[in-house]
Order: sequence, then C-alpha cells, then structure tokens
Amino acid sequence: MSARSVSITMTGSGGSGVMTAGEMLLGAAARAGWYGYMTRSSGPQIRGGEAAAMIRLATEPVGSHHDRYDILLAIDWQNVGRFAAEMPLDGDSLVIGDPAMGEAPKEILAMGARWAELPMQEMSKENKAWRPNMIALGAVAALIGLPDKHVYGLIEKRLRRKGPEAIDASVAAVKAGAKCAEALPAPPKMVPGAEDVSQRWSITGNEAAGLGAVRGGVRFCAAYPITPATETLEWLAPALKKAGGVLVQAEDELASITQCIGASFGGTPSITATAGPGLSLMMESLGLAVASETPVVVLDVQRGGPSTGIPTKSEQSDLNIALYGFHGDAPHLVLAPTSIGDCLFTTQWAVHLAEALQAPAIVLSDQSMGQSRAIIDAPADITFIAKREVPKDFGEVYKRYALTATGVSPMSVPGMAGGQYCADGLEHSQRGTPSSLADDHIAQMDKRLQKLTAFNYGDHWARIEGDGKTAVITWGSSTNPCREATARLREAGEDVRLIAIRLLAPARQEQMQAALEGVERVLVVEQTHGGQFFRYLRAHFDLPGEVKTLSRPGPLPMRPREVQDELSNWS
Repeated sequence: MSARSVSITMTGSGGSGVMTAGEMLLGAAARAGWYGYMTRSSGPQIRGGEAAAMIRLATEPVGSHHDRYDILLAIDWQNVGRFAAEMPLDGDSLVIGDPAMGEAPKEILAMGARWAELPMQEMSKENKAWRPNMIALGAVAALIGLPDKHVYGLIEKRLRRKGPEAIDASVAAVKAGAKCAEALPAPPKMVPGAEDVSQRWSITGNEAAGLGAVRGGVRFCAAYPITPATETLEWLAPALKKAGGVLVQAEDELASITQCIGASFGGTPSITATAGPGLSLMMESLGLAVASETPVVVLDVQRGGPSTGIPTKSEQSDLNIALYGFHGDAPHLVLAPTSIGDCLFTTQWAVHLAEALQAPAIVLSDQSMGQSRAIIDAPADITFIAKREVPKDFGEVYKRYALTATGVSPMSVPGMAGGQYCADGLEHSQRGTPSSLADDHIAQMDKRLQKLTAFNYGDHWARIEGDGKTAVITWGSSTNPCREATARLREAGEDVRLIAIRLLAPARQEQMQAALEGVERVLVVEQTHGGQFFRYLRAHFDLPGEVKTLSRPGPLPMRPREVQDELSNWS
C-alpha cells in the first residue's frame, strides 16, 4: 500500500451491518479530506445472505479498486468464500476475524495474508448497546489513521434521530475497536487530506444519473423497479416532485416505456430506468419511438446476464442489444458514462440529444457505477437543457415529418391549432399519413439516419488522454481501471493513450480515425464474455496495427494491474 491509497473490505452476513460500517467509513474519510470509492457485493437473495463493502480511500480522486486489498475485516464468515475472487489479498494484506465466528473459508486462507483476531461478538455481549460493526469501524479507522473526530462527527449525524444514548453507545464501541487496533499489525497510515472539502460530493452513479436527467429537463419518469437501477427511481421520485414533475411506478417495463413515449409525445421530456431484462421488453416500443421520432431516454444499469443472470453483479454485456436489438433499420442514440461523476454529464447530454434530435437514447451504465458511491469533486455546471424544435408556422398543411436539411422536423405539441398529425409505428409520408410507397420509406429512413449522423457532437463523443503509439480503447466502467493503468505507465516514462468512448451510436468514424493517428498497437478492454465491444469496434472502425483484447464477464472487475501488465508484456 502506498501512502496515497488504502483498500479495505468489510464482510459479513446480511444484518451484520457491514454496509452501514462501510458507508460510515467512507463518509468519515470524506470529512477528513480524502477521496473515496465504495462498491458493494452481495448474493442474489432478496434479504440476508453474504455481503461485502469494498472501499478504497485516497488523497487523489479514484474511480476503481486497487489491485489488492490492504485490510479484510470479517464480522462473520458466512459464505465469504464466494467473494474470494473479488477480494485479492497477498502476504502484506491483513485479515481480521472474530475467533468466535469460526475459521475463515479455504479460499481466503489460501491467499497467504497476515492474520489478527478481534473479539467483536464477545465485546458486544459484554456491552449490550455495542454493535460488532461499530467495533469493526473503530478498528479499521484507527489502523488507517482516520482522525477520531471525523468518525464521531459522522456517527452523531447518522444517529441523531435515535437520540444521545444510541450515539454514545456507538462512539464507545468505536473507541473500543480503536483500542483493540493498537495491538494489531498496522499498515502504513494515510497522509492527511485536504482541509476544505466543501466542494466535494458523495454520490452514487444512480443518483448522478437521476440528477443529470432532472438538470437536462426531464419532468416525467415511468418505471418498474429492477436491480440494480431501482435507486435511480428512488432518487427521482422526490426530485421530480420538487421540480414540478412526476414519477409513476408502472406495472411492468412494457407499460413504463410506452407511458414515457406518451408523455414525450405530449411535450414533456421523459426517462425510464431499467436493467437488461427490462430493456429487452422495451425494444418494440423503442422502435415506435424511432418511427414516430419521439424523444425518450432509457437508462440501462447493466448487470450479469443472460436472463435473470446475476442481478447484483456488474457486466457490460447489454452492449449488443442496445446497439442492434431493434427490429428493422432503427437509428438511435447509445451513450455510456465513463465514471460515477460522468453519469451526471452523460445522462444530461442524452436528454439534450434525444430532445434536439427527436430520437430515443439509451444510456448504458452498470451495477459497478450505479450502486457504487464515490467522493468526487463537484462536477462543473453544464448547459445542456432539453429543447426540441416546435413549429412556428404550420402553413396550409402541417408536415410533421418534413424532409429538412438537418433531418429534424418541427414537432407540434397536442393542442396546438393546426398541429394535428398521426404518430404511430407505420411508415408514413411527410404529413404522417401511413404509406407503403418505396419513395416514402426510403426518404424517411434516410431522414432518420441523417439527423443522427450529421449532427455535431463535438468533443464529447469520447475522453482521450495521453499520446503514443500504443492505445487502450475502452468504455463505461472499464474506463477508470484503464485510466489508472495508463497513468502509471506514463509516470514510468511510457507513452500510452487512452480512448474511452462515450457516444457509441452513431459511431464517429472520422473522430476515431483522428484519435488513432500514429497508433501502431491497440488494446481493447471490456467486461463481456464474447468480446462485444471488440466486435463493435471491428464493425465500425479501422483499427491500426496489432490489436489485442482483454475481455471477461462479470462479476470480477477489471483492475489497473491487469491492464498495466497486458501493456507492459506486449512483445
């Protein structure tokens, strides 16, 4: 562990409070001026079962986990072995367990870490008001050098409603855990953090996406709860109400997308949030949005598939369906945020694009961004506000689907005199009258494609960092591990560039060609089993020189060392 970063995993069964302890550790670290990143891992059960809070604290912004964990603290060992592959340890790692909770699983024992005992159950039995998770919090905070005042301050804030007795008991348990930590092998302490943290946010990807939607002008959401997207809906419900909008819990995903399309037809920017199974159900209606040129945004927080798959784990395997799942030729927008903070920007941009181009937009987030929490610098305000073109003069006959220079034709709102038109899934003439004529079909197909491909998306289509003859191309949640790996190599004197694509459809061929100028080797990094992103790149772009792939499915995240080694070992 360097002095800049420390990685901790806290594990236990459902109800042991590991997530609460992890969130409090992250919050206290934020008060101390550190940045942080926390993901949660759990099994597919509705309640109970195994759980792990995986935390990285640092003096600089971080958006991915490190190559290994410095501390693993287990409140109990219930099924922790299931997480072993997600929690890499080595001989310098410290594992802390409760002797009353039995022996660690063989998968943990095999990693060769150092061991220490912390009798959390015994301590909590002797002091009935103490909780093992607060004892664990105190021990970890002391081991990494987190100042007491920040831990106590957060406890007071979190438990204020429970009264002074609950606060005093938790503080006492934290102090007891810290006292026990004095006898444990201590890793190097973190360096002090910034003094002024007023401009930092604690936010999840799902919350950031919800905020981006509201800032972009969304005022209606209809959705059906689904892991791991539900927190977006929970955040949006009160936020939309404050903004004068509304959220409706629909009976299923088919109803939610059609309600959103209906609200948008009525002039209200709309969004729904779902996961892979829900996106599958929405495809037919999204085709309607393409044909009728009705803007709508779908936030897909991806999870392991196919079918029910692994709902609580992350994967990037909805790429193919998002790009190619529509029947017929159906041009649409597909975007992907590159970090938790970027979920705000990308979702807001998606709303802007959908409204400006009168097209459906799919935003591909995933569980590792959506349900993870990060301490980040406050994002800069951006000016993307939903604005669709409406008719100023209908003339004698309103041509809703008029063939314009940009491909975008003014869209009336119900109630506008002279603005009536037929909006359905049938092919149509410029007026909207159903038509099976070849000329009408080809003209409207050209129109729907042209407006997306000819639009100026500026530099937002991708994030490009560094230079050199070797390039890493990636997308979504794989971006931050690649960013850290390429940064390490640049610090070591190796020139490597990073290209993280934010706009996946329509593909930006000219911009990618410019971004790859001078590149002789390409490494493609993604979290899928079948190399979906690699095949997307092959289909749309000319990749120069030698091309290698680093691809695997969830639930294992990409780690910086894997990308770094892949690049360093390139012969």
